[in-house]
Amino acid sequence: MTIVRTLLLLALFASAPVWAETLGMQTDAPAAAGERPKRGSTMSAVQGRFGEPVMRHATVGEPPITRWDYAGFAVYFEHDRVLHAVLVK
Repeated sequence: MTIVRTLLLLALFASAPVWAETLGMQTDAPAAAGERPKRGSTMSAVQGRFGEPVMRHATVGEPPITRWDYAGFAVYFEHDRVLHAVLVK
């Protein structure tokens, strides 16, 4: 009987409705249109495409993580490859 109860509970939870919420964010940054470096791009490719960053932060941690700030977005690198490019205000 324990197996039957367990299976019934699993079926009950599996059929429960799932709710999700979409969060929309407004920004005036030109980077909002999708003009950001792609994951895996090299530092030299980013600099060639977007120019000199407004600010370069010191490398920290192991593996080394570096942050470059541009107008409207920041780029995070691991070694010399893009990890993330995120919008900033």
